[in-house]
Amino acid sequence: MRSLRFHRQYFDGFQGIRVANICGSCGKKAVALAALGADVTVFDISEQNKKYAMELAEAAGVSIRYEVCDVLDIDLDKYAGAFDVIFMEGGILHYFHDLASFMAAMYGLLKTGGKMICSDFHPLTKIQDVLHFQQPARSYFSTEIFEAEMPHAKFYDEEKRKLFPKCALRKYNISEIINAAIGAGFIIRKFDEHPAWTNPDLPGEFTLLAVK
Repeated sequence: MRSLRFHRQYFDGFQGIRVANICGSCGKKAVALAALGADVTVFDISEQNKKYAMELAEAAGVSIRYEVCDVLDIDLDKYAGAFDVIFMEGGILHYFHDLASFMAAMYGLLKTGGKMICSDFHPLTKIQDVLHFQQPARSYFSTEIFEAEMPHAKFYDEEKRKLFPKCALRKYNISEIINAAIGAGFIIRKFDEHPAWTNPDLPGEFTLLAVK
C-alpha cells in the first residue's frame, strides 16, 4: 500500500493484528492497514474526520472502528492492554502539552510485548522551518506553548485562512520524546531520522519504535 510505504518496515505483519491508530484523522492510514488485514481502531477528536474515514472505509470495502474522544481520555476499562500495535504519524505530539501523560496512555493501551510506532516531525523544526510550516523559530530547548494555524490552513486564500481556529502547540526536543517513552515503561528498539520532503540534506521526520 503506497500510503504505508514509509512505515510498513516497522510492522512485523498485518494479518489479524489489533492496531490503535492514534489521531488517525480522515482514516487514510487506518483504511490501508485494514486492507492489509489488520483490525484497526482509530482514536481522534473530530466527528468530521470520523464521517470521512467511515465513508472511505466503506468505499474501500473494509471495516474500521472509530472512537471520537480526547486521546488522553480513552476508556481504559475497555481498551487497556487491547492492542498489538500503537501507530501514529503525520505530526501529533505537539498537540499534547504533557508528553509523560500521553506516553503513559499509549503504554496502557498495549499488550505486553506490543509495540508503539511513533512517526512525527523532527525536533529540528523547532529552530528552523524545515518543512515550510510558516511557524517562527524558537529555542531548541523552549518549553513554551504557542498558538499556530491548523494544518493545511496555509493552502487557502487569506480570507478563508482567517476563519480557521488556532491550535495550541508544544514542540519537543529529541531527549524529551525519548525520555517520556522510557519514563512510561517503554523499551526503545529504534530511533530513525528521515530526510525532509523539502530538503533531503536535513531531517524532517523521525520514527520511534518502542516495545512494552
